This record gives sequence, C-alpha cells and structure tokens, in this order.
Amino acid sequence: MTRSAKPMINPWLIAPLVALAAFMEVLDISIANVSLQHIAGDLSAGQDESTWVLTSYLVTNAIVLPVSGWLSSVMGRTRFFVACIIGFSVSSLACGLAPTLGLLIVFRAIQGLTGGGLQPSSQAILADTFPPRQRGMAFALYGMAVVFAPAIGPTLGGWITDNFTWRWVFLLNVPVGIVLTFLVVSLLDDPPALVKARAEKLRQGLKVDYLGFLLLAAGLGLLQVVLDKGEQDDWFSSPFIFWLSIISVLSLVAFVIWELGQEDPIVDLHLLRDRNFGVANLLMFLLGFILLGSTVLLPELVQRLFGYTATLAGLVLTPGGLSIILVMPLVGKMVSVTDPRKLIALGLFICAMALLRMTAFDLGTDYGTFVWARIYQALGLSLLFIPINTAAFLGVPPDKSSAASSLINVSRNLGGSFGISLVITALSRYAQAHQTTLVAHASPLNPAFRQSLGQLTRDFQLHGGGAAEASAKATGTIYQMIGQQAQMQAFIDDFRMLAMIFLAVIPFVFIMKKGVPHGPGPAAH
Repeated sequence: MTRSAKPMINPWLIAPLVALAAFMEVLDISIANVSLQHIAGDLSAGQDESTWVLTSYLVTNAIVLPVSGWLSSVMGRTRFFVACIIGFSVSSLACGLAPTLGLLIVFRAIQGLTGGGLQPSSQAILADTFPPRQRGMAFALYGMAVVFAPAIGPTLGGWITDNFTWRWVFLLNVPVGIVLTFLVVSLLDDPPALVKARAEKLRQGLKVDYLGFLLLAAGLGLLQVVLDKGEQDDWFSSPFIFWLSIISVLSLVAFVIWELGQEDPIVDLHLLRDRNFGVANLLMFLLGFILLGSTVLLPELVQRLFGYTATLAGLVLTPGGLSIILVMPLVGKMVSVTDPRKLIALGLFICAMALLRMTAFDLGTDYGTFVWARIYQALGLSLLFIPINTAAFLGVPPDKSSAASSLINVSRNLGGSFGISLVITALSRYAQAHQTTLVAHASPLNPAFRQSLGQLTRDFQLHGGGAAEASAKATGTIYQMIGQQAQMQAFIDDFRMLAMIFLAVIPFVFIMKKGVPHGPGPAAH
C-alpha cells in the first residue's frame, strides 16, 4: 500500500492536519466578503473598486487549481504542499499590512495563487494515505472543513471586523500557517509511487507545457472575472464582459484540444474518460453550484428584507454547518458499506425537499424557521460530498491521485462561481418580472388597491398631516410593499429553481458504476 506519511505515523494524525490546511484556504474565499465596506472606507476606495479584493483571489485560485497536480508531480507533493502553506501565510501577512487598495489586490492575487494548491493536495494526500474502505471517514473530515468553511466564513469575518479590524481577517492565517508548516514537515512524506514517478519524469527531462498553461490561465482567469463582474456590468450589454467571454471560451476550447494531444499534459483530461470520475466531476460541479448559490441567497434574503445584521445573517447558516460536522462522520461509516450512488441520490432528494420548503418563506418568517430550513438542507449536503469523492477515486491509480484531486476541486469551485452568478442574476430578473406584474394591479381600477390606499390614507391622517400629504405617504407605502413582495417572490423562485436542478440530476447518479469501496487494510505507517 502506498503511503503519504513517514513511517510509524498514524494516518489519523494526518487527516485533521491536511483538513485544517484546506479549511484555512476555503475560509478565505468567504471571510473577507463582509469586510469589503470597512476595507473600502479604511483605504479610501469605492465599493466597486473594493470588490477586486475578492475577484483577484478567485481568478488566480482558479488558474492554479487545475495545474496543482502537475506541479505536485514536478516539485514533489509534500514540498509543493509546504510551499503553498508558506506562500499563503506570507501573502496573508502582506494583505493584513497592506497600506493601499492596489497593494491589497496584488497580495490577494498572490494569496489565491499560493493557496490554490492546498485543497487538491489535501485531498490527494488523504486518498493515498487511506485504503479505499477507510477513505469515507477520511473524506468526512476533509468534507467538514471545505463545507463548513463557507458557512462559518461570513459570521467569523463579521465578528472579527466588528470587534477588531478587517486586517485580522487576513492576519489570522499567519499563526495557523506557522503551526501547519512545522507539522507537515515533521509528519508528511511522499508515497513511493509518487517519488518514483517524479524521478522518472525528471530523468527524462522536464517538459513544460507553456502553451497549455497560457490557454488555461486565459480561459479560467477571464471566466472567473466574467462570473464575478457579469451581473454588476449587466452581462453582455457590457463590451468588457462580452469580449472577455469570447476570449475565455475560445481559450478553453483550444486548451482542451491541445491538452488531449499532449503526452505529458499540464492537466490530465484523460481521467474524465473514466465513467465514475467523469460523472463525479459533474456532480461535484452541481454540489458547488447549489452549496455556494444557496449560501449566498439565504443571508441576502434576511439582510435585504428582514433587516438582519451581517453577523446575525451568518448565524442563520452556522447551525447548518454544525449539523454537517455531526452528520459527516456517520456518512463516512455508511459509505464503506453502502453503494455510494444510493447515498448521493438520497442527498440530492433531501436537498431538493429542503429548498422546496424554503419556497414557503414569507415576510413574516422568523429566525428559527430560516435556521431549521438550512439544517435540513445541510443534512442533504452531508450525504453528497463524501460519496461523490469516494466514488470518484475508485479506480484512480495512486500516481494520478493529485491530478484527479485537482480536477474534482476545479469542478466544485467552478460550480460555486456559476451558482453564485446564476442565482444573483436570476434574483434580479425575477424581481423585475414580479414588480411589473404587481404594479399592473396597483391601479385605481382595482377595488383592493382603492381599499388599501384609502385605509392607509386615513391612518396617516389620524397621525397628523393634510389629506394630500397622507395620500402621498399611503401611495409610497404601497409601492414599498410591492417592492418587498416582488423581492420575496424572486427569492422563492430562486429556491424553486435550485430544487428543480437537484431533482433533475438524480437519474445521472446511476450512470456511475455500482459498487462499495473496498481494498486492503490500513496502510502501514
């Protein structure tokens, strides 16, 4: 059995270590979101300019993720993992000390560049450290980290910003990074299969696929800018977004064609030919799509229509994240004795039902109802992450685990970016449509409108003011109510759309091969 640890090291010491590294990186995607206004004010920048603090990170992160498998094979996975932790920690320190917005954006780009390898490296280390029948529990720990981080990020970021300063959102990574670096160097080592493969690659002479990397960087980097800025710039009505989209699509198409013809590709797309791995990537894309899409929607709903603070909005998500932590170890045990396809299908169904439950929200819904709806959804999400990853790595050779992990993490991250862009765009479109419909009914010809207007006018008159002033206030109040109802209906439509996507995907699960993870006993360490 191949190993990812030095002799005599218990693999269960390694699992929380690499999970913490992944948690630190995923957390930084969402933790800074709630601090943008404070960053803009402190650095004398506009709100639109400050959003590049997020975009720069996502762009460089998207570029590095797919090539991290190749970088691991060239540098050695442990060496690459340590370099990522050190680079991420140093750039986090630079972000926390940045004196201007321009420098903060540059340091955030470096942070995304160095942090991009942490997720796939962590997952590949777990895949090689544990035999197939134990991977469920190992991936449970990893899953708790990468699924809980986006849920806790806004709450933690809001609390840090409110009680200290936005700079500690980044400085927090430094002590964690120092401890991780020491432990990784002490405990981890590359498995023999990877050491041999790397030696052979270097013996034959290192060949760098420069064209493939440039096409990938242009394709994914520009795609991330389009997804992050598209709604803000009204999508294809903006020449900037239109041309970035064209260049991105052409670059990605050229990249796929080029890579499929290379003997030593920078991204091993041939892995997608495996039925299990290909479908698992599709499902992971959708998991990211729904997870981050709904994670954005719920806080947006309670802040926009219910007046919740950023911290309280984050606390709507936190109980769901805690329920994931409680349930995932159980799923880790179940996946070793149950066909992963059944667990995935059940998880998709539960998520769909939870989202349909959210369509019953109205302007009188209380905090507890929001929290329980998210907890129900989190239970479904708990049944997805581990079985999808377990099914994906069945049959993947040890020397391909880093490349496979890179691809499946790209799928999840891209799914999240698409999910956020789609739900925000759909929310705006749905709200406009509902407002148009409701305004059409706000006519003097409508008896209900006349009755409501008359009642409100009388109420305002009773509180003082002339008839004209009371009538104007009544009309304004009605149109404010129309706007709130239109937005509420738009959120409901978004929840319903996500539920339908979940239900539509269930049949595709059974394209994967039937089977229960099995393999030799625990690896000797």
